[in-house]
Amino acid sequence: MPSPYVRRRRLAAEIRELRESRGLTTDGLARLVFHSRTKITRLENAQIRPDLAEIMNILDALDITGSQYDRLLKLAREAAQKGWWDRYGMSMGPRQKLAADLEYNASTVRSYDQTAMPGALQCRPFIEALIKLDENQGTLEYQPERMTEAREHRQRELLRADGPFYETVLDECLIHRLAVPPEAMSAQLRYMIKLGSEVDRITIRVLLHDARIPGGFLPKSSFYLYTFAESGDPPMAIVDTVTTDLVVTQRGEVVRYTERYDRLREAALSAEDSISFLDRVANRLADQTGSVT
Repeated sequence: MPSPYVRRRRLAAEIRELRESRGLTTDGLARLVFHSRTKITRLENAQIRPDLAEIMNILDALDITGSQYDRLLKLAREAAQKGWWDRYGMSMGPRQKLAADLEYNASTVRSYDQTAMPGALQCRPFIEALIKLDENQGTLEYQPERMTEAREHRQRELLRADGPFYETVLDECLIHRLAVPPEAMSAQLRYMIKLGSEVDRITIRVLLHDARIPGGFLPKSSFYLYTFAESGDPPMAIVDTVTTDLVVTQRGEVVRYTERYDRLREAALSAEDSISFLDRVANRLADQTGSVT
């Protein structure tokens, strides 16, 4: 199944282009199909899952016929599909749902993780420690066990035989600054060591806190890069903020994030040295708690 979100972005862009080519405003198209301007705007911004009957009406109003009609209707069907992540409702949250959607049909996923461990590579003890941190900030808006199940499901999908190549550049600072118990962090590091050592498609690199990153400014936040096999699905960047994820699709902007990622990757430890570093830190944390490794 293609990524429904990526298909929604493509459908939105094509409808907007067709509307503008006919000299119509969003108000004008809304009047032709008896919808509100707000609904047309949300459709053109990929903010809603398309309704096939409504898309057919829009295509008719824009005088789209033949193979172009068939192609756009197929695109709308793919954009309207639901994925496994939709079953989890609010327990997964919109940010995790978007990540799962994009990972599902991606060829490659690359991330710079500045403040959080990669969501798709977390073990259960670490997830449980994160939930306790979240509880300190207020009432949870999700069921913890359900959320944990969803994150584990996301990992299974990432690790399936035809899953994407996944590489993360992990900032060393988050290992030391994230206030989870040492045993939880140790378990998480050992789990990432296992994945990075045993799964060929997963690469973990550590960016040491004193590493110099030549060639430009430092990144201001975590971000994620996605590429897709189908030529019509362009590369995409997702930028992490405190409250939401920013979706970047403009080619020039995605290139800038890609170039920044390449500089971070170059400054990070090699995959082999990163595994050795994580092993040393995990051993030190285990010594602190007196646990057996």
